[in-house]
Amino acid sequence: MALIVQKYGGTSVANLDRFRNVAQRVIETRENGNDLVVVVSAMAGETDRLLTLATEATPEPDERELDVLLATGEQASSALLAIVLKSQGYPVKSYLGHQIKISTDSAHGKARITSVDAERIFAELREGRIVVVAGFQGEDEAGNITTLGRGGSDTTAVAIAAALKADLCEIYTDVDGVFTTNPNICEHAAKIKRISYEEMLEMASLGAKVLQTRSVEFAKKYGVTIHVRSSFHAEEGTIVSEEDVEMERVLVAGVTYDVNQARIEIARVPDHPGIASQFFDAISKGNILVDMIIQTTSLEEGCANMAFTISKGDFPKALEIARSLAKELGAKEVIAEDEVAKVSMVGVGMRGHSGVASKMFSTLAQEGINIKMISTSEIKISCIIDAKYTELAVRSLHDAFELGKGNG
Repeated sequence: MALIVQKYGGTSVANLDRFRNVAQRVIETRENGNDLVVVVSAMAGETDRLLTLATEATPEPDERELDVLLATGEQASSALLAIVLKSQGYPVKSYLGHQIKISTDSAHGKARITSVDAERIFAELREGRIVVVAGFQGEDEAGNITTLGRGGSDTTAVAIAAALKADLCEIYTDVDGVFTTNPNICEHAAKIKRISYEEMLEMASLGAKVLQTRSVEFAKKYGVTIHVRSSFHAEEGTIVSEEDVEMERVLVAGVTYDVNQARIEIARVPDHPGIASQFFDAISKGNILVDMIIQTTSLEEGCANMAFTISKGDFPKALEIARSLAKELGAKEVIAEDEVAKVSMVGVGMRGHSGVASKMFSTLAQEGINIKMISTSEIKISCIIDAKYTELAVRSLHDAFELGKGNG
C-alpha cells in the first residue's frame, strides 16, 4: 500500500462530467490499495470570472478581500468532488486550506507556504477516508485567508506530499507531460520521460506552464517524486525526480519561452557604490520580483546603464519606481518596453559540454533575431528578444538542437 497525493487542475474539473471522470481515477487508485489525498483547483475559468467581478466592482480591489473571494473557487471544487465520491459509496471528507492548517505568510495573492500540519489528514486516512483538499489557499498568522498565486494548487499538493512523506505526488493536467517545448507552436516537440528537479525548476521559472515554480522548489527540497500526466487518458507522463546519469547525457532538455516579460533600463546613472542597492531595495519594497539584471559601463564617464526585467503585471509599478529613482539619482533617462520575450535553453548536460551558447546565438542570428539581454547559469541560457520573434526563435532552436528526437 502506498500513500499518494493527486492534484487535478481546472480543466480536469471543468464540469460535472469531468468531476465524475476524476472520481473514477480516484476510485481506481483507492481500489488498488492506496491511501489517497486529492487536491483540486477551481473549475476552469472560475478564478478569472471571480477576478473580473472584483475588478468590475472596483479597479483596485482590496487584496485581503480578493483572496477571500478567489478562494471560493477551490472550495466549490473540493466539495463537488467529495459529493460525487460519496454518492458512489466511498468514505471521503473535504477540507479547506485553513482547516488542515496550511500556514502561509501574509503576501496576499502570492503567499508562500511556511508549514503544513499533517495530523488532521493522517487522522482521516487512519479512519479509511479519502481526503479532498482545496488547493491554492492557506491562512496567515492573523487568521486571514491567503492565496498562493496562479498554479498554486500544484504547490499545495507537493507541500502536502512533503508533510505526509507521500510515496508519490501525481499532478493531473490537460497535457501528456513535460515536453521539449510547447507542442502548440512546434509540431516536433517530444515528451520527456524523466527530468531532474533542477531542469524542471528552470523550465518552470522560464515560462513552461506545466508546473508552478514553487511546487518544484518544494519537491526538490523534500525529495518528493512528481508524476506529471494527463487526466484524460492512462498513458505515463513525465517523472520529475533527482538527477541521474542518464539525464546528464542529454545536452539540452528543452526550449522554453515567456512572453509575460517587460524590460526597463536606467540610462547613464551615476556609477558609485550603493546605487544598485538603493535602486533594487526600492523595487523589493514594492513587492516586485526582478528576473534578469545587467549593468554596463556608459559611454559617459562616471556613469553606468542598469537594465532589468520583470513580469508585465509588475511593469506599471516598476516603471513608476524607476522614473522616480532616476530623477532622484540624476540618471539621464528611463527606457521601457513591454513587448519582449525570454527564450531559454535548459539542460543539466550543459555542465559538461561547451558550445551551447555559441550555437544558440548563431541560430538566432541566422533568423535575424536581435538579442537584447543574456543571462546564464550552469544549466540554462536565456535571451531577451522582441516578442514578435518568439515562435520563430523557439522553433529554430528546437530544430537546431534536434530536440524532436526526445530524451528517452
